[in-house]
Amino acid sequence: MITRKEVGTRMSKIVVHNGTVYLSGQVGGEGSVTAQTETCLARIDALLAEVGTDNRHILQAIIWLSDMADFAEMNAVWDAWVPADHAPARACGEARLARDTLKVEIIVTAALP
Repeated sequence: MITRKEVGTRMSKIVVHNGTVYLSGQVGGEGSVTAQTETCLARIDALLAEVGTDNRHILQAIIWLSDMADFAEMNAVWDAWVPADHAPARACGEARLARDTLKVEIIVTAALP
């Protein structure tokens, strides 16, 4: 069974299938890389909580930065957010994001506890 939450015209923010949670890419809006990363992670926390899981159950994260020069700044926020001994498989790359003001987009796959 597939469960979709916060369904829009083009995407669902959350899809759950066979105990796995797939989140759409979360962006941070305006501000610095630090501020945008904090916003992304807060949104991820809220979406995961909506289906009964959390960042200790993240299996994989894909992070897009508009500029790889921001890698260390993003990692400072990420490292403080990921619980010790719960680091997921992760990839990070540079990409042109949907709006020029966006600096970070994070896509997460997690397990249900």
